[in-house]
Amino acid sequence: MPKITPCLWFDTQAEEAANFYCSIFPNSKVVTVSRYGPDMPGREGSVMTVVFELDGQKIMALNGGPMFKLTEAFSLMIECKTQKEIDSYWEKLCDGGEESQCGWLKDRFGLSWQVIPAQLGELLGGDQARTNRVMQAVMKMKKLEIEPMKRAYEGK
Repeated sequence: MPKITPCLWFDTQAEEAANFYCSIFPNSKVVTVSRYGPDMPGREGSVMTVVFELDGQKIMALNGGPMFKLTEAFSLMIECKTQKEIDSYWEKLCDGGEESQCGWLKDRFGLSWQVIPAQLGELLGGDQARTNRVMQAVMKMKKLEIEPMKRAYEGK
């Protein structure tokens, strides 16, 4: 089976973004950095691509110029086991970025993230009344809070 590697398009911030992400996630590292050479579209010697791993997930960052921008149509989702993990990732990724709603944020480079509890699928499963209550609670939140979601699931 082929490996699937997301490729993120940046103007000129690929290396800065990769280093930022690697500083946040455990077991992460920059794998390779390639540079533009002569007769290539970028400035000779500047960073062209950065391949990095976030906790084992390989990602490529490309300095492709200003013609394309990251949008909310693509996001990376972080499944967190505890509220402490949610709080930590939320704070670090929002630094210089912006909060959205329902567990979504956009970091300082324009990449969208979903910071969610690992049990979200379970909380949204089951009967429709529970799903509705949980979604009503989620829709009122920016950063997701596990306890209010659990209370909504239980009907409290």
